[in-house]
Amino acid sequence: MKKLFSTLFLLAVILNFSVSYAQTKVDQTEITSSVQELTDFHDIIYPMWHDAYPSKDYEKLKSYVPMIKSSVESINKAKLPGILRDKQTAWTSQLAELNKAAENYYKAAAGNDNNALLAAAEGLHSGYEKMVRVIRPAIKEIDDFHQTLYIIYHKLLPDKKFSEIEGMTDILITKSQAIVNYPHDKLKRLGDNVVKFDASAKKLYSSTVSLKEVLKGNDPEKKKVAVESMHSAYEELDALFK
Repeated sequence: MKKLFSTLFLLAVILNFSVSYAQTKVDQTEITSSVQELTDFHDIIYPMWHDAYPSKDYEKLKSYVPMIKSSVESINKAKLPGILRDKQTAWTSQLAELNKAAENYYKAAAGNDNNALLAAAEGLHSGYEKMVRVIRPAIKEIDDFHQTLYIIYHKLLPDKKFSEIEGMTDILITKSQAIVNYPHDKLKRLGDNVVKFDASAKKLYSSTVSLKEVLKGNDPEKKKVAVESMHSAYEELDALFK
């Protein structure tokens, strides 16, 4: 019976979230932490790096130039989705480096220095990976939380749609609890900051629970402050991975 109740509760939470989500009219691409043009570039980078580069197939490496030019041009024109707006500065900076790496590749491919071509391929691969790291979510659970937070902070809060925000608090609490429960053995890259992760995750969870309580009241200013507090707690947690 307890298991059945938990299942029904979760379904109710998801349904409630779906209704609120529909009301805000947010395109799914706006809350997806990816850039299709960069994803498409992987279709070129993968065979270049894993096939042509290790086998030292210089002619094959040179044959990728037109495809690389087309893909890099598309990446230059790409726009970050709304959820990645805070990554714009890092994206622009790393994009400049990717263009330099691509130019080095074109130059090396036009010449006869095979070592230079291999070095250029290595540089291009490195540039691609750094671009991916700019937009890659810290962990899936944080990205899941951010998708809901984005809707609240950038779509609902400006128009003071607190009733819609209140309808999303249960899913926020569930998602923040998932962050609190994230296994430590998957956080090795944080090193000594794992302790800070625990503290920040619990702070984020507490802020979502507090938000739910505040939204039951009638003070718009307190509600705004509670949302801002939750947003700040998220930023504090996300900053640990930068």
